[in-house]
Amino acid sequence: MERRPTLHDVAREAQVSAKTVSRVLNGEGPVAAATRERVLAVVARLGFRPNLMARSIRTGGPDSTVGLVLPELGNPFFGALADGVEEAVRGRGLTVLLGCSGGERAREAEVVGAFLARRTSALLVVPAGGGQTLAAASAAGVPLVYLDRPGPGADCVVSSNRAGARAGVAHLVAAGHRRVGFLGDLPASMYTRRERLAGWREALAAAGLPAPDALVAGVRTAAAAERAALALLARPEPPTALFASNVTAATGALLALGRAGRRDVALMSFDDLPLAEVLEPPLSAVAQDPALLGATAARLALSRLDGDATAPRTETVATRLVLRPAP
Repeated sequence: MERRPTLHDVAREAQVSAKTVSRVLNGEGPVAAATRERVLAVVARLGFRPNLMARSIRTGGPDSTVGLVLPELGNPFFGALADGVEEAVRGRGLTVLLGCSGGERAREAEVVGAFLARRTSALLVVPAGGGQTLAAASAAGVPLVYLDRPGPGADCVVSSNRAGARAGVAHLVAAGHRRVGFLGDLPASMYTRRERLAGWREALAAAGLPAPDALVAGVRTAAAAERAALALLARPEPPTALFASNVTAATGALLALGRAGRRDVALMSFDDLPLAEVLEPPLSAVAQDPALLGATAARLALSRLDGDATAPRTETVATRLVLRPAP
């Protein structure tokens, strides 16, 4: 049987002390960036995994926390997602530690490092991009599950973004709309933006309708979405309906339509808004289930803690169409 690589093997290959390797793996103490990268590269190359049982004995018992890293804390979607995680792990006596990355890779690495320093049992991360989180989690022997958008080499749980957007736009087309504008996230490379835009294109193509780039706008804020919606409606051949790919875009579109008195333009949002049933104009939505996203990710992490060693997998949580026709 092949001998498992040890911490001392990593130290020898990386030409550092065992203490330095331990600092890198546990996120403890100052380590130069170049040294950290060299150690993690050796860890990945050797396939080193810490002895979790020995670590638990050394630290006085099993870990009792799960680290959850979100891009923002004020968004109700992520609050509901966190509730789903907490509900799922509570029965196992685990506590959720919450951190915010701000959607930045460097900040995500800092938060993940802090969680690993506390010897958290598992990591659930809405990824900002890059593979540094996977490397750190693998080096520490901690299960990692990505949420809302996929990441490299680990389990992930996502909504049916493309299918949901396709269903929402198809409903607008079935209602007689032939020009449907798209208000989406920035950057354009964002996974959810790409998938929802693909669903928009597929629904229009299935109806034999064009999907011109001139009807696509990228926005970061509600104010930008309001301006973009008004610009689309001012075009020589304006859209008769708008598909907003997130709550921020939908909020801006609602402001634009309301202030302009445009009750003739239909609006569909990906993600439902609080009190949407009393808004004017009426808002239909492709509703996600963020609590189920969180609970599904937590259950995946718990299965890994229980010894599930199968290949990383992606689980998709279905969306549903919520229709609110004009009175």
